[in-house]
Amino acid sequence: MKKVLLLITFLFATTAVFAQVNEKELLQKNEEAAKKLLEEKPNGWTKKGTFTFLANQATFNNWLAGGQSNVSGNIGLNYDFNYKSDNWNWDNKIIAGYGLTKIKDQDLQKSDDRLIFNSLAGRKASGEWFYSLFFNFQTQFDTGVDLATGVKTSHFFSPAFFQFGPGMLWKKSDNLKVNIAPATSKLIIVHQHFTELGPSFGVEQGDSSRFEFGAAINGYYKFTLVENVTVENILNLYSNYLEDPQNVDVDYTLNVAMKINKTLSTNLAFQLLFDDNAVGEGANYAKVQTRQVIGLGVNYGF
Repeated sequence: MKKVLLLITFLFATTAVFAQVNEKELLQKNEEAAKKLLEEKPNGWTKKGTFTFLANQATFNNWLAGGQSNVSGNIGLNYDFNYKSDNWNWDNKIIAGYGLTKIKDQDLQKSDDRLIFNSLAGRKASGEWFYSLFFNFQTQFDTGVDLATGVKTSHFFSPAFFQFGPGMLWKKSDNLKVNIAPATSKLIIVHQHFTELGPSFGVEQGDSSRFEFGAAINGYYKFTLVENVTVENILNLYSNYLEDPQNVDVDYTLNVAMKINKTLSTNLAFQLLFDDNAVGEGANYAKVQTRQVIGLGVNYGF
């Protein structure tokens, strides 16, 4: 667990250092853009989104060094719809992704599958602080299969994760904010046929749901590294008061977009998960999960 937290700290520190290198050059541009945005729409709804298609291909023919031909494709949606008034902020984000990989002589495999909705409402307290209430929902679109056994392990809405609770929000801007919620409820739902033979996603054998109560910290930081390169950091921490509160669940996502032109970009997505309720082969144990997707992307903004 300490190694995971150290890794997260290192990643945040690294991105912060890179951001500071170019801060002086970009500060003036960012301030001018922010002022322009505030002048155009100080209150009301702001909506924006990006649809991305990523493609990767590798072909080997009589290649002595070895290698497997493969092709993969990923589609993604990142959509924000936020409301602002003199005393209220209400930020909403939808993140969806689905990807497939085909390796020569093997069946199609999923490379990405997620549906996330985040909602965070805040009422002005003092300065950059807000009284807040947050809601988070996560699930997947398609069936998950254990490649070793061929057994189905998950499907749409199984599992489904819900988090909600009051707290305090520190918000510098839409691109830099931290929410602290010391009284957070968490609900995990899994179809009962996945728990017939044992626990699944933290839900005990024979059950279909698990309730937890604890503390959550959610951080968001997006900045321009250099011109046409943006870096987005999303960090979610959760501690369950009811069971092993010292084991903090970690969900960290890093998204880097390197814009080539108006429609093309190179995109990198990295996600790290740590959950001591994760189930491994034959036993329950704290498991670190990582996901990385990189490729040439076609972007459509709306």
